[in-house]
Amino acid sequence: MNIIKEIHFNRQVNVFEKRPKNLFAMLEESVQKYGEREALVMEGIRLTYKEMHEKVERIAGNLQKSMCVKKGDRIVILLGNNIEFCLLVFACAKLGAIVVPLNTRLKERELSYMLKQSGSRILFVDDEFLPKVEEMRDQESIDSVEYFFLIGNQTGKRKDYLPYEILEQSSSVVETTITEDDPLFIMYTSGTTGLPKGAVGSHLGAIHSSMNYEMVMKTDQQATTLIAVPLFHVTGLIGQLFHMVRVGGTSVIMRRFKTEEFIRLTAEEQVSFLFNVPTIYTMMMVHPDFSQYDYSRVNIIAYGGAPMSMETIYKLRKYFPNSHLHNAYGATETSSPATIMPQNFEDTKVASVGLPVPVGEMKVVNDYDEPCSPNEVGELLIKGPMIVEGYWDNEVANQTSFLDGYWRSGDLAKIDEDGFVYIVDRKKDLINRGGEKIFSIEVENVLYEHPKVLEAAIVGVPDALFGEVVKAVIVPKETVGEQEIKDFVAERLANYKVPKYVEFVSALPRNAAGKILKNELKNLQGK
Repeated sequence: MNIIKEIHFNRQVNVFEKRPKNLFAMLEESVQKYGEREALVMEGIRLTYKEMHEKVERIAGNLQKSMCVKKGDRIVILLGNNIEFCLLVFACAKLGAIVVPLNTRLKERELSYMLKQSGSRILFVDDEFLPKVEEMRDQESIDSVEYFFLIGNQTGKRKDYLPYEILEQSSSVVETTITEDDPLFIMYTSGTTGLPKGAVGSHLGAIHSSMNYEMVMKTDQQATTLIAVPLFHVTGLIGQLFHMVRVGGTSVIMRRFKTEEFIRLTAEEQVSFLFNVPTIYTMMMVHPDFSQYDYSRVNIIAYGGAPMSMETIYKLRKYFPNSHLHNAYGATETSSPATIMPQNFEDTKVASVGLPVPVGEMKVVNDYDEPCSPNEVGELLIKGPMIVEGYWDNEVANQTSFLDGYWRSGDLAKIDEDGFVYIVDRKKDLINRGGEKIFSIEVENVLYEHPKVLEAAIVGVPDALFGEVVKAVIVPKETVGEQEIKDFVAERLANYKVPKYVEFVSALPRNAAGKILKNELKNLQGK
């Protein structure tokens, strides 16, 4: 694929010369090439690309005809993983509407803010999350919503919920001109002021991310992925669903991750491409059912969101000998991947998150925004067509989050002499112990080497003498003592990096994307 320079969103970026003109066009290309191949599979439902396309056209036509959905309208999806989620996203893309996928784990107050801030007209909810919508309606906090669609059998207190099935009636679409720079989604991410920011992703970004995955992972129409991470997150939506649509592969969808079911489906559906946080692979391999199945078709194992221990990597290589391992790093603002580990890499690079994606550009800068030397730590800045246009109705964030066309990641990183990127810490998670800077990931990587540690996280906690000191929160594999942990770290790192406090828990708190919630760890009692 040839790469050329173009101007998008007032930034000069690298782009693939030949590419679909919008997300729906990407689906149409796969319908033309792979119409009879399976596109979506879930709980007995199996849709070919041709069938998927027909359903998307009907949904789009009915939304346009009956609800007067037009280009630029915002449509909220408050759904668990299901086939309807996938169809709705492509129907919105067909109409030029902007899909707003919301995190189903959020509380009503958070959800109502996002609904109002986005100015969404239509809301789709399934029966599991209907009580949240009912509560918001009771509080009259989502008055901007004109139509409510319910997927499932539960009846709400109100009678005005429209059944999703009416969108499946025969209908045609009046064509709308959709350009690749048009908004495709608004995904909300944490804001520095405490209020979430709505990152506005484009058709251009989603398409290039799908193509980046295709190029680096060398996927094609033979690929089958198992989506167990939420579709409201860029990993599930773009890294898996859009990626598979791009290459003509199959997406097997799980409502939510359950280890036993994940293992069974991986084998039964002959899954070739897995993409999860490291914890899921650990849970998978220690499950008693793991050895009962054949995983010989798995040839891609992607991971991200947390460090992967060498022990886990060795086990993955042992149990999935036909697989290439790909660490991937990205964010909502990068429309999924910013870096991907290439197919073959030396063990000396195992701590890296890989190389910049083919159309990506990166640099590391110091506190004065001056370029850092190779292996020097600073803030990672990222540029490319996959970077979001900006934040919805948030000029302050737009002014502070971008520099000369680059997005400020907020991550501390270094780039080695070979171009491999290493994430050292979040800027906000950097621990300052009496003037000594401590990167939490460095200590976490050491803890993951301990044979009795399943998971670990490092945070800074207040200290009267040093300002901050190191605290380790550990999920043990077996009984282990606090002093044993401290001694283990002391043998490998400088004294000031050794945890002053060690706390053992049964599980680390995580968000829906699988990332550890370090703020919650800081507030745990019993240092």
